[in-house]
Amino acid sequence: MIPVSRPVLLLLQVLAAAVFLLAWHLLTTLPLGAGGKPLLPPFFFSTPLDVLARTWKDLTGTEIWRHIGITLLETILAFAIGAGGGIVVGFAFARRALLAAVFDPYLKAANSLPRVVLAPIFALWFGLGIWSKVALGFTLVFFIVFFNVYQGVKEVSPTVLANARMLGMNDRQLLRHVYWPAALTWMFSSLHTSVGFALIGAVVGEYLGSAAGLGYKIQQAESVFDVTGVFSGMLVLALFVIALDAVVTLIENRLLSWRPDSGSARTT
Repeated sequence: MIPVSRPVLLLLQVLAAAVFLLAWHLLTTLPLGAGGKPLLPPFFFSTPLDVLARTWKDLTGTEIWRHIGITLLETILAFAIGAGGGIVVGFAFARRALLAAVFDPYLKAANSLPRVVLAPIFALWFGLGIWSKVALGFTLVFFIVFFNVYQGVKEVSPTVLANARMLGMNDRQLLRHVYWPAALTWMFSSLHTSVGFALIGAVVGEYLGSAAGLGYKIQQAESVFDVTGVFSGMLVLALFVIALDAVVTLIENRLLSWRPDSGSARTT
């Protein structure tokens, strides 16, 4: 990877966003052809200025924050429960070969189930409150974290384990000083992905059946063909994910401070 300083990386990221927004603006506002109409009709694609104006209006108001709070709560619960379960089960399966062999086909079968199909079932079981959304988000987060933690623990060098045992380490010490550090990099790699999936689970659940939340707001806008409102809701979701991912990055940098600096820019 080519080393890039943080200011240069930030500049390139802003430039990429600016190019995208400029292209979107021109395609939806610049008259083309004999009819003098834009290539992309604003009714179907809105315009970046309209989307930004709607987003600013919503964020400076009060109603949107109630929906954000509900979605945030659902996302945090799904992320915490799913990640915690994935870490515990991943460690257990990686260290007990028989347990992994017995349940391996069932986990793979459960992971292959389409989550959208499960959403109505969770709504039936848990109602239309937050827990049906948390359950849907859990199913998305759990398997991502589980498979990464499982692989991270399995990748521990047998030589390192043999040397640690020769030094007299017991199982508890091995877990703390060998298995846990080895799995952290794999775990945080999955957590960065899981943040987005926890939010997806919450929003999809709200979209399919809810009376509040960002998914509900997007569904309401879509039902009246308010494309600007839909894109505005999607923009808020994107900002949401970026903020949550930044929190995960801060925790990762704190826990993995022992990790040597590669000297190159990290992208997630």
